[in-house]
Amino acid sequence: MKCLRLTTIALYITTIVVMAAATIIEKMMGTPYATTNIYGSWWFAALWTLLAIAGIAYILRVKLINRPFQFLMHSAFVTILVGAIVTHMFGQQGTMHLRVGESSSIMILSNNSKVEKLPFALTLNGFKIENYPGTQSAMDYVSQLSFSNGKQSIDASVSMNKIAEFKSYRFYQSGYDPDHCGTYLSVSHDPIGIGITYEGYALLFISMLLLLILPNESFRKLLRTMANGKVLVLTTMLTLGCFSAHANPSKLPPTLPQNVAHQFGELYAYSNGRICPVQTVARNFTLKLYGKTTYKGLTAEQVLCGWIFYPSQWANEPMIKLKGNARNLVGCNRFASYNDFFGTKGYKLEDAMQAILNGDKVEGAKTVREADEKLNIVQMLLSRQMLKIYPSVSNGKLVWYSQGDNLPIDQADDKWIFIKKSMDYLGELVFNNDTETLCLTIGKIRDYQEKEAANLLPSDARIKAERLFNALSFIKLLAMILATLGIIMFVFCMLRMANQTNLPQWIRYVSVTLLAMCTIYLALMISLRGFIGQHLPLSSGSETMQFMALCTLAFTLLLNKRFVLMLPFGFLMSGLSLMVASFSESSPQITHLMPVLASPLLSIHVCVLMIAYSLLAFMMLNGVAAIVLGKRNGESMEKLLSISKLMLYPALFLLTAGIFIGAIWANQSWGRYWGWDPKEVWALITMMIYAMPMHQSMFPKLQKPYGAHIFNILAFLAVLITYFGVNMLLGGMHSYANA
Repeated sequence: MKCLRLTTIALYITTIVVMAAATIIEKMMGTPYATTNIYGSWWFAALWTLLAIAGIAYILRVKLINRPFQFLMHSAFVTILVGAIVTHMFGQQGTMHLRVGESSSIMILSNNSKVEKLPFALTLNGFKIENYPGTQSAMDYVSQLSFSNGKQSIDASVSMNKIAEFKSYRFYQSGYDPDHCGTYLSVSHDPIGIGITYEGYALLFISMLLLLILPNESFRKLLRTMANGKVLVLTTMLTLGCFSAHANPSKLPPTLPQNVAHQFGELYAYSNGRICPVQTVARNFTLKLYGKTTYKGLTAEQVLCGWIFYPSQWANEPMIKLKGNARNLVGCNRFASYNDFFGTKGYKLEDAMQAILNGDKVEGAKTVREADEKLNIVQMLLSRQMLKIYPSVSNGKLVWYSQGDNLPIDQADDKWIFIKKSMDYLGELVFNNDTETLCLTIGKIRDYQEKEAANLLPSDARIKAERLFNALSFIKLLAMILATLGIIMFVFCMLRMANQTNLPQWIRYVSVTLLAMCTIYLALMISLRGFIGQHLPLSSGSETMQFMALCTLAFTLLLNKRFVLMLPFGFLMSGLSLMVASFSESSPQITHLMPVLASPLLSIHVCVLMIAYSLLAFMMLNGVAAIVLGKRNGESMEKLLSISKLMLYPALFLLTAGIFIGAIWANQSWGRYWGWDPKEVWALITMMIYAMPMHQSMFPKLQKPYGAHIFNILAFLAVLITYFGVNMLLGGMHSYANA
């Protein structure tokens, strides 16, 4: 028995180590090398086979069959593994390329590039790119197909996340020709393996749900114990600092009055692949240059209008934030003006940028590139090429132009004059201080937009929602407040626990009230973001971290009366999550979804994983609190361990469910469940690590308070690598989702 246990543990840990090493080797040697020499090798398959055999033998040895629902869950994993083996041995994956009007029954196999003849013919009747209304951003790629085998003929369409199936062959949209007259299709033929695998998924989800809800299972027993036990009430006084900005208007360059700039900000603009208010462009412009959405008391619209209508004065304003070596090259401290970038020898960053483009090593290359990008943004605005506010139908398509763009040669004279001259006329009115006519002319530009774009403009409700979102967005400030309060509260609670004293009840009420306000605010911002973008905002790293902060706040409000340290952990973790969310671009731009992400499975996949990560983070902080208290507070460590155990069940089950929901999504989008992408591998590693304390007989030391808390702290490193390390260091297909 002992030998079998040690063998199983050795194989289990070896598998984890090999997978972790494989992701590093893939980064160093490339994906083809890792695929051929590790993931696709005989010894890697043998390692998994030996682990499965040892695991099955151990399950039979400990008579897990006497615990039917745990046995069912382990059987589900075996079924999934069998499905993968069947797919690997008998499944076929390949590609097809078709031109419009062309028929073919030939596919190229992916594993060996051999030609395989299909038992039917496939004809491409047409291909089209569907764009988001009023934009040139792709919403979907659609191939119209016909299948025929002599006896049967059917028509079908294939698009992203919508597959076509004929005679057990599944077809996926994977690419298209530049002239839009040809398509690339991924083909999968796996009639047996897919059924076995989906059966395993179903057994897994059912068994995990039963283990959580059945009264005689470990989770419900632990939950009853915690409900009847003595609960520590931990709260602290919360104080908010006052943040204010002071500006001296007399020293600021000129701009439009706030009400006029506000009206200009209500115009429509085409930016970042979608139609939005000019206010959003102004906000992103100010944020990019200055690092904040306002400038010394001026709104973002006033800043943008200042640069447009008073360029010479604003060119001397030191508002372009620089970092690192870029400061030395430009010759400034923290902020530079536009004119600071140029000296007697011309553009000060020219030599450094040329060296970077040549591949030479340059000190602070990233900061130099960022500074050059900011200068280019200003130059685009000054050259009248950034602000695309003029819609016009060209060749049957709606295209948005800026004043500096080259217009089609068949453009009507009246439209050509309006596009090329209306901004200049606004400049004249600004110079003459004719505010009334200025407002009327801005209104005429708005009328032109509504006439030309017709029904393709966003609804008034969406535009108002976006303006409200822009006005209420102070995520970075909220992150700093919550993180600071979390640290103060954690230290204070540790002192209280050490002295075995409680806090007045009213302090907890103040804490909960503040958390509730933050929850409502964050839920509102996420809802607005989703309504504006017309999709659940879970497609980028910033959006998922904001959702994780919301999950954290919700858990804190739900469980703060029952679990120790819930309030300080809620403040700290939500603050850190929002701080990470703000790192992307301080406030990432709202964009249309990539076509491959336009699937409801994406939202479920991300939501489930974010909830799991939130619970695992609570377990980590719980471990930190236990270690801080030390072994002399044995009773407190035991209670904290009970809390961590209680959280482990839903956390691990949700993590597992999230991984396999992602596999289903991958199969619907690309025709394969698992591609050994670095993030997939590390998610699997994380699941396997957190499964260790669930196997009490195999890892008895992880059931003791001190060892369990240390484990929860160290295990969270796998979560950090999965979510952040893969994106920053290892790359892979999943890295786009957190950009």
